[in-house]
Amino acid sequence: MEKRKLKFKKLPAKYAVWIVPFLLSALMSGIISFINLSMNLGFIPEFVSKWFTTWMLSWAIAYPTVLVCLPLVRRLTALFVDLPPQH
Repeated sequence: MEKRKLKFKKLPAKYAVWIVPFLLSALMSGIISFINLSMNLGFIPEFVSKWFTTWMLSWAIAYPTVLVCLPLVRRLTALFVDLPPQH
């Protein structure tokens, strides 16, 4: 079986500082909104549409929050971890 490679131009490495928080906030907000909604409402018939709506709202808040808080988190991490100097 032949593996197909995606054929698109990759972004330069400098964009990783935007893409990593984007993807991480998407996963985290999706998982957390799923758990919170299922705990509060249970698996009701319109669960998927309600979950998607709450996820998108959560993600819209989570992504900018991660971007704003990331410098502080890096400084806090440097208190506990011997990080190499950044260029």
